[in-house]
Amino acid sequence: MKLIDIHSPQDIKPLTIDDLKDLAKQMRAAIINYTSTIGGHVGPNLGDVEALIGVHYVFDAPKDKIVIDVSHQDFVHKMLTGRAQYYLDKSKFTEIGEFTDPNESPEYDIFYAGHTSPSISLAFGLAKARSLKKEDFNIVAFIGDGSLSGGVAFEGLNNAGKLNDNFIVIVNDNQMAIAENHGSLYDNLRELRETNGQSEHNYFKSLGYDYIYVAEGNDLESVINALKKAKDTKNPIVVHLNTQKGEGYAPAEAHREEFHFSAPYDVADGEPLQQSNESNYITDTRDYLLRKVKENPELLIISSATPEVFGFMEKERKACGNQYVDVAIAEQTGVSTMAGAARGGAKVIYPVMATFLQRAYD
Repeated sequence: MKLIDIHSPQDIKPLTIDDLKDLAKQMRAAIINYTSTIGGHVGPNLGDVEALIGVHYVFDAPKDKIVIDVSHQDFVHKMLTGRAQYYLDKSKFTEIGEFTDPNESPEYDIFYAGHTSPSISLAFGLAKARSLKKEDFNIVAFIGDGSLSGGVAFEGLNNAGKLNDNFIVIVNDNQMAIAENHGSLYDNLRELRETNGQSEHNYFKSLGYDYIYVAEGNDLESVINALKKAKDTKNPIVVHLNTQKGEGYAPAEAHREEFHFSAPYDVADGEPLQQSNESNYITDTRDYLLRKVKENPELLIISSATPEVFGFMEKERKACGNQYVDVAIAEQTGVSTMAGAARGGAKVIYPVMATFLQRAYD
């Protein structure tokens, strides 16, 4: 079946596994063509192709409610819900947003979700409304592993774990936020991956969830079988998918951080179409911070999972040693850590995406 002929999730229900695998190849080609032309989130969308095909193959949206977080990993969801043409027709590339948006699709995009971590709490609210209205359908929160470090994700897990009803959390675990993940939570995710989900130390079970681990999260049959087991359950359950960020495109697999988001690039080798050696705000900030770290051993640089916005790639982060700390996707903790370190006598710099500070206002 051709991708352009997909107008709703119902269109993929009759397809065979081989048909779905062919569809996945078409989707990857579309994602690469789209992002190489106008830029965008490459790795996250290539990595969850099978996961989101599986979600829409098994569940019955829009009756079943699907909340995607971070919704920059939603390209396949959009392709399967009547928006494939925006990823296939170059004249329409700029007419589609990167995030779920009810203005685009009020049926399938329940919330506008431009940033990270609220999906579980949003889904918990949907579950409470479902209970009050005595309705019966599946509720699915699809969340990237990097988003789990946001405080609201824990708060949602903490509350929804007490539900005595259907509540499905799909964790798309590609072992990365934008750069590498930070924090003890990720030690447990790694232990679960290394034990094929069998470790007695299980973060999700400790919060009241049943648990299914899928070692091959980019294998359609494995994903579909796991989601079928989770569908219609009457208790909270986590489906933990081990996926490859950038799956199917060699440059994005090899350079996962650089291809989290990319400006237009040459598909043949992944190199940017426009390169400049001139200094800019990012490179000037990077050089200033590196210089100050050497000059002042009491200087601390804090990041909340966005080191690339001030030019700190892997080499720069390592050069700073313990004078650099990444608190993961948790601007609240970033601001609080900054205040605590400053009160303790350190000199603190906290480069941060301004629009992300909304979660740290309190």
